[in-house]
Amino acid sequence: MTDSSERGGEYARIYDFLPYEQELVAIRRHLHRNPELAFAEHGTSDFIAGKLQEWGYDVTRGLGGTGLVGTLRVGDGARRLGIRADMDALPIQEATGVEHASCVPGRMHACGHDGHMTMLLGAAKYLARHRRFNGRLHLIFQPAEERGFDSGAKAMVEEGLFERFPCDAVYAMHNHPGMPQGRFMLRSGPFMAAGDRVFVKVIGVGGHAARPHLAVDPLVAAAAIVTALQTVVARNVDPGESAVVTVGRLRAGDALNVIPADAEIGISVRSFSPAMRALLKERICALITGVAEGHGCRAEINYVEGYPVVVNDAEAAELAAQVATDLVGEQAVDRAFPQLMGSEDFAYMLQRCPGALVRIGNGPAEGGRGLHNPKYDFNDVNLPYGAAFWSQLAERFLR
Repeated sequence: MTDSSERGGEYARIYDFLPYEQELVAIRRHLHRNPELAFAEHGTSDFIAGKLQEWGYDVTRGLGGTGLVGTLRVGDGARRLGIRADMDALPIQEATGVEHASCVPGRMHACGHDGHMTMLLGAAKYLARHRRFNGRLHLIFQPAEERGFDSGAKAMVEEGLFERFPCDAVYAMHNHPGMPQGRFMLRSGPFMAAGDRVFVKVIGVGGHAARPHLAVDPLVAAAAIVTALQTVVARNVDPGESAVVTVGRLRAGDALNVIPADAEIGISVRSFSPAMRALLKERICALITGVAEGHGCRAEINYVEGYPVVVNDAEAAELAAQVATDLVGEQAVDRAFPQLMGSEDFAYMLQRCPGALVRIGNGPAEGGRGLHNPKYDFNDVNLPYGAAFWSQLAERFLR
C-alpha cells in the first residue's frame, strides 16, 4: 500500500487490497479451519484481539461473553462509527472437501462469518495504516449470531455496547449466495424479517392402537393443527404484505401399535412489522388451542420471540449505496433489493443506533453452496471487495 500522502484525497479502492489478498485469504482459511459455536468463540476472539492490538487498536474484551470492540481514534472529530462482524460457526459436519476444511468434527463456518470477520480485519489494517479519517472508529466483533434467541448482539447491547462505545451509525455486512460475487444489495426500511419460534406440546391420552376409542389421540390433533396453520397467512394476512408460517417439526410416538400420549410441533414464524408479528402470534395461538380442544386434547404453547426486524436507516443505506457504487459501479449495486425472510440479530443494534445491513453476492449457490449447507464455503474473491467497502465507508463517514 502507498501512504496517504502519496495518494492525495482518494478513498480506499479494491485494488489497494489486491497485494494483500493472500494475507486475507490465509486469515479467512485459518478462521474456517477453527470454527467455534455461539458464546464459545474463545480462540477466535483471541486471534482477532491479537491482530487489532498489533495494528494499534484499543481492544475491549468480554462484552457479550466472547465479544470484543477494537477502537481507533484519529484527530479530534466528534463523529463515531461502528462496524460489526459476527464470529460464530454452526453445528454442521463440513462436506466441502477443501484443503482448509474445518478441523473440528461437527462444526463449520457454513454461513460465511469467517469471511465477514476477515473483510473487517482487512479494513482494520488498512485504516490503521493510512488513518485518513477524523473521528472514532469502533470495530465490533460479535458472538452468537446463529442462536436465534438470546443472541450475541442482544447480549452486547444489554451489557452497554452503545453506552460504552457511542456510535452515530452502525453497519454490518452478510454474504449472499445465489447473487454474483462482488454485487452489493440493500434497501431502506425493513430488510430482513423478525424470526419467532413456537414450541407446541399436544397432550392427549395414550393407549393401544387396536382400541383407539379408549384413547385421545394427540397425533391426529397435531396433524389437524399442522393443516390448519396453513390458513394463517392465506386467510389473515393482507396479500400485499409478507409473512411466513412454517412447520418444521412434528414428532409423536415410537411404536406402531401404540397411540402416543403427546405430540410435539415446532413452528417458524417470519414477519416485517410489529403489528403483523402480533397478529400472527394471536392467530397461531388461538388456532392451536381451538383445534386441540376440538379433538379432546390440550395444547401447551411456548411462543419464543426471536430477532426483531432489520430496519435500515434511509440515510445510512444511501451512504452505503454510494460507497458500493463508487467501488463497483451502479450496475453492480441493487438499492431496492427485495425483503428477505431470513433473520439477523444485528436488528438489536439497529434498534439502538441508526445504521444499515448490506448484502454482498457470494456467487452461485448450486450444488449445495447455499448458507447453512455442509458444502458451503465463503468466496475468497470477496475479501478485497468487503475490506475496500468498509475502509471507504469509514473514510467517508468520518471525514
